Amino acid sequence: MIKAFTKSVAVLAVVSLGACTNPNGIGDGGGFGSGNNGGAGQFEPGSASDPTSPAYFQQTIGDRVLFEVDQSTLTDAGRTVLSAQAGWLITNTDYVAIIEGHADEQGTREYNLALGARRANAVREYLVSQGVAGVRLKNVSYGKERPIEICSAEACYAQNRRAVTIISGGLTS
Repeated sequence: MIKAFTKSVAVLAVVSLGACTNPNGIGDGGGFGSGNNGGAGQFEPGSASDPTSPAYFQQTIGDRVLFEVDQSTLTDAGRTVLSAQAGWLITNTDYVAIIEGHADEQGTREYNLALGARRANAVREYLVSQGVAGVRLKNVSYGKERPIEICSAEACYAQNRRAVTIISGGLTS
């Protein structure tokens, strides 16, 4: 069931990314959110329907990828989501991203911090390989300290084995 959901999210991300790169779509191809041109008034700036907003990134592109037990290798579904993330980040250069690595509650704190770091790094390396500037990406590992599901069952563990890409304000350099 999780694989079917992940595949559905991945397909949605690819379709959404294709819509975002359509030069006949929003605006004149000179970038999203340029103000008063074309269809820009069809969404509220900063909302989940604004293709330049972090809310859009999170809800439409997808902000997380899941990993198998004790793994930091990206799955096919994960690479699909990350390709869409890379496209959004390349288009929206005013944003930076923090990549959070997480693990399930099994294993020691130290092991899970290291595993979370490997997962965040795998995401970072993939985004960089897709053309996102490395200076725009920061990694952090929380190991098992920030679960989104709390129970001692595989369904919960599977949701906690993840990397999450958090979009934040523009470059500060």
